[in-house]
Amino acid sequence: MKTYNFDEIVPRKGTNCLKHDALEQFFKSADALPLWVADMDLKTPDFIVDAIKKRAEHEIYGYTFRSDSYYEAVINWMSRRHQWDIKKEWISFSPGVVAGLTYAIESFSKPGDGVIVQPPVYFPFFDSVKGTKRKMIENPLKKENGRYTFDLEDLKSKIDENTKLLLLCNPQNPGGMVWTREELVALTDICLENNIMIISDEIHSDLIYNGHKHIPLASISEEVAQNCMVSMAPSKTFNVAGLTSSLVIIPNKRKLAAYERTIGVGHLHMGNIFGTVALEAAYTHGDEWLSQLLDYLWGNYQLLETFIQEKLPRVKVMKPEATYLIWMDFSDYGMINEELAKYTVEKAGVALNDGGRFGTGGDGFLRLNIGCQRSVLQEALERLEKAFA
Repeated sequence: MKTYNFDEIVPRKGTNCLKHDALEQFFKSADALPLWVADMDLKTPDFIVDAIKKRAEHEIYGYTFRSDSYYEAVINWMSRRHQWDIKKEWISFSPGVVAGLTYAIESFSKPGDGVIVQPPVYFPFFDSVKGTKRKMIENPLKKENGRYTFDLEDLKSKIDENTKLLLLCNPQNPGGMVWTREELVALTDICLENNIMIISDEIHSDLIYNGHKHIPLASISEEVAQNCMVSMAPSKTFNVAGLTSSLVIIPNKRKLAAYERTIGVGHLHMGNIFGTVALEAAYTHGDEWLSQLLDYLWGNYQLLETFIQEKLPRVKVMKPEATYLIWMDFSDYGMINEELAKYTVEKAGVALNDGGRFGTGGDGFLRLNIGCQRSVLQEALERLEKAFA
């Protein structure tokens, strides 16, 4: 069994890397430690790199289609990782999860219809709703026992006859919740009763820590499967976000046809050669690498948790059940949003995501990415201690 070295520093500056090369643009600092954008500074696994190199050796990069082996890789991965049996004819394409959500909104609602979002949540959700001229309905999450959960009474109170869709972040970003079956059943029951389709962003579904189990929304029941779309990708898991290849799973034939009409208008259904190759390699060969990655990421989290408890006890950390994104409450320092993020860059030299961008409930929070080498995380924590202690 190969052992992977996640401690290796891989320089990314000078590669047009958003996370590193755009620091000056977004943070007015070229020297801050970048723990913001949700990709990892860890190497993309060798089996993906090798597959891309092998395909690149054939010196024609013309139009292609997704082969049977591609679909088999997806189907087998869902079965192995999530005990979810899916069919080839349910699987479609998106150039990215956010793009897929936006096309879903276009496919399954019309301008002026209500779309439910549950903040604090991945902020492109807001852009997808507003950009398609839908009415955004906020159903904020509530805190219980140190984690977020759904506020179902609030949800019921805000639904009307024009409410058509709910955007679900499953697992949740930025809080790192892995929604339990009970939570999902309660949510889907309300949506079924009110004829509200659920669009489930499950891009972090492979990054699950011990003691938790991801439940694909469409696996809840046949009734739920006919009323939802699931969006997944290897991009976060295997660090291939730049290859813009995601997949959507829609068991309902009529809904799948509507979605494919939407992406077909823009001729977006084909994807790109290397994204397809990467996805197939990831889902075919990725199990052991992912197991080692999760161990490493959990070690990073344990370092962060211990450091914060000992050195920065005024900061409250939401313990992640999934993802490499850590949601940290700095509100005890009396700063919020842009002021807090600016202070963190200028005084600590660490670039983190401003919690206010995640909507209601994000004030006073920062999101920190532990998908980096442990030495980098250690340095970032020490810088934060000097600035905030």
